[in-house]
Amino acid sequence: MSFPKTGSSIQVHSYKHNGTIHRIWEETIVLKGTSNVVIGGNDRILVQEADGRHWRTREPAICYFDSEKWFNTIGMIRSDGIYYYCNLGTPFTWDQEALKYIDYDLDIKVFPDMTYVILDEDEYEQHRKLMNYPEALDSIIQKSMTELISWITQRKGPFDPHFVEMWYERFLQYRD
Repeated sequence: MSFPKTGSSIQVHSYKHNGTIHRIWEETIVLKGTSNVVIGGNDRILVQEADGRHWRTREPAICYFDSEKWFNTIGMIRSDGIYYYCNLGTPFTWDQEALKYIDYDLDIKVFPDMTYVILDEDEYEQHRKLMNYPEALDSIIQKSMTELISWITQRKGPFDPHFVEMWYERFLQYRD
């Protein structure tokens, strides 16, 4: 598998299980790009929703995508600390057009004190029935949720206390 080049600007596309586009992030700078992990940074970028709406992110963010994990994370740098938004979805793929994954609705919001809330369980259930998620997929999503919560509580990977700060410093070097 090829992977995006460090320092390049890429788009991130998320899809739904049925193949329809869900959301497009217009510009993320690749801070690390390997076949296993892509770490990106962005700040106040344009996001396009499937229904045509557009909005801008409000703060700098460090994104972590893994080619083997069924989740990705966005560490948002705010004045009162780092908040994380975690998406349950497929491992990423890269095809020169964009970094892509399927979003499976379930999300976890993590607060600066590392407490968290699980979001969109009703949306997941609705789409699971509507799009006929196979039982094996549901099992993978549930196991990945458990693994993600373990990473949060252990402060592993992108939840390490210095991860976002270190990558944000690198992001600032590319941004100028």
